[in-house]
Amino acid sequence: MMAPLLIFAYGNPSRGDDALGPQLLDLLAEGRAQRPEWPEFEPVTDFQLQVEHAVDMERRDLVLFIDASVSCPSPFLFSPIRPAQDAGYTTHEMSPEALLHVFEQVYQRPAPPAFLLSVRGESFNLGEPLSRVAVENRDAALNLLLQLCAHPDYEAWQTLSAAIPVQ
Repeated sequence: MMAPLLIFAYGNPSRGDDALGPQLLDLLAEGRAQRPEWPEFEPVTDFQLQVEHAVDMERRDLVLFIDASVSCPSPFLFSPIRPAQDAGYTTHEMSPEALLHVFEQVYQRPAPPAFLLSVRGESFNLGEPLSRVAVENRDAALNLLLQLCAHPDYEAWQTLSAAIPVQ
């Protein structure tokens, strides 16, 4: 049986704050091990989203994407997303919205409800560790993730996303 919640965390662990997504997923997996009462979720991590990841969304009730961002407010932005076709010319790297669009094209039905957790980063240089700001933002985002995983429900997440102030 597939877990109803799929969590995609993507980013390059070798590029400083780009490691925020994968690090958060690792910390979340540790938290999951200490909370057997939590509903199941399937973690997926990669350097970037690719067209093949549309298959991972099959038979899911809810999908969460986690990524580092230089443009979101600090410490993070949590919001629902909808399918949208990318204007780009390649499927080598995709946005979460484009991946949802691919799912709908392939399966000829609506994609599962999805949310994006963008965590603010500031330094993405090769070989660097997370910046001080990224560590603080990661910890704030982890608190949100713990709440989300305890209650993986679209309506609850929708309410929570509307309640988080954008700074």
